[in-house]
Amino acid sequence: MYKRILVATDGSALSDKAVEAGLSLAGLSGATVVALKVVPRYPRSYFEGGMPVDMVDVKRIEQQWGDAAQALVDKVKAQGSAEGVTVKAVVAKSDLVAEAVISAAKKHKCDLIVMASHGRKGIKRLLLGSETQHVLTHSHIPVLVLR
Repeated sequence: MYKRILVATDGSALSDKAVEAGLSLAGLSGATVVALKVVPRYPRSYFEGGMPVDMVDVKRIEQQWGDAAQALVDKVKAQGSAEGVTVKAVVAKSDLVAEAVISAAKKHKCDLIVMASHGRKGIKRLLLGSETQHVLTHSHIPVLVLR
């Protein structure tokens, strides 16, 4: 069935459902899991009135975000271990979350992507966008979406 499943997580309760589903499916099919958390880069504002942030502070903040992301995917790895599923914990740094998910799935030769969708509609979807929708429409790898 599946050999390698990418599970994208952001640490929300909704993405926890995707993690549970991905691990369960991996357990049933004998697949390994790639647990992925995408971390954005610190925004740099060059507009008039923007507060300049010292590069030391930017690096410190990005390091904190990276450490939190690593702790999150390590937690998924431990959860997988408890269920007898092999999990590789991966953190990607990118401002383009959907593209990072697709890229990681290709890089790790995954044959399924499991992720959650917040199910935004109307103006919220227009303003906030949908990373899941972007993955669905741009990935050639099948996607399982949980709500």
